[in-house]
Amino acid sequence: MPKKNESPASFEKALAELEQIVSHLESGELPLEEALNEFERGVALARQGQLKLQQAEQRVQILLSDSEEAPLAPFTPDAQ
Repeated sequence: MPKKNESPASFEKALAELEQIVSHLESGELPLEEALNEFERGVALARQGQLKLQQAEQRVQILLSDSEEAPLAPFTPDAQ
């Protein structure tokens, strides 16, 4: 598992790590402090995933734009 302050290399890896965290939390076997740390990491991963999904949606909308008059510009993500 990556260090707590590292972000996973891809959306898929972040999702896999998030699923692992959910399983650990649902098991109910973690001490309170560790559960809180895992929850905090899960929230960060969920936010990163949401941002990546929003960026992908923006790219798809640009690609599917029917307007011939719409200016085309390179996509640059706000934050990575």
